[in-house]
Amino acid sequence: MKVKTTDIPGLLIVEPMVFGDNRGYFYEVYNQSAYAEFGMDTNFVQDNVSYSTKNTIRGLHYQLAPFAQAKLVQVLKGRVLDVAVDLRQNSPTYGQHFALELSDENKLQFYIPRGFAHGFSVLSDDAVFYYKCDNPYNRDAERGINFNDSGLGINWLVPEQEAIVSLKDEVLPSLTEAEKNFFYAED
Repeated sequence: MKVKTTDIPGLLIVEPMVFGDNRGYFYEVYNQSAYAEFGMDTNFVQDNVSYSTKNTIRGLHYQLAPFAQAKLVQVLKGRVLDVAVDLRQNSPTYGQHFALELSDENKLQFYIPRGFAHGFSVLSDDAVFYYKCDNPYNRDAERGINFNDSGLGINWLVPEQEAIVSLKDEVLPSLTEAEKNFFYAED
């Protein structure tokens, strides 16, 4: 596998080795020791799958510490624009976002450590989104930032009038108003 860094410390793009022939393809989705070699020494405890239709925007979600979640995300079917926003106080990239297209064709994975809000938009007719988390879901710690916060400047690649957003996500606060308790620590 190949691992690429991003402009935001901690966010990593994983490109698995895919072996294909006339029968189809095979690739290793996750191998704890291989991922640990690249600094993703994460003990994942929960796997989730979501199905969404075209123009759906989910996010931006996170859980407060100590229930924060590191995630390893990928798309099993379709195409999405995946977005992570740095919420770590004192981070040189605080409030900045990184966006990456994930698809069943490119088979890329996106590693998002604790201290980030996460969301995605569906660019294909539908999408099956798969992710691993290192902490279980905790309703009381759940928080979010409005996907349409003008201060973030995220282009979701979905026409605003066609965006399908949950009522819960539509009323999330802006980055400046959202409750956060993450701190940046240099490695």
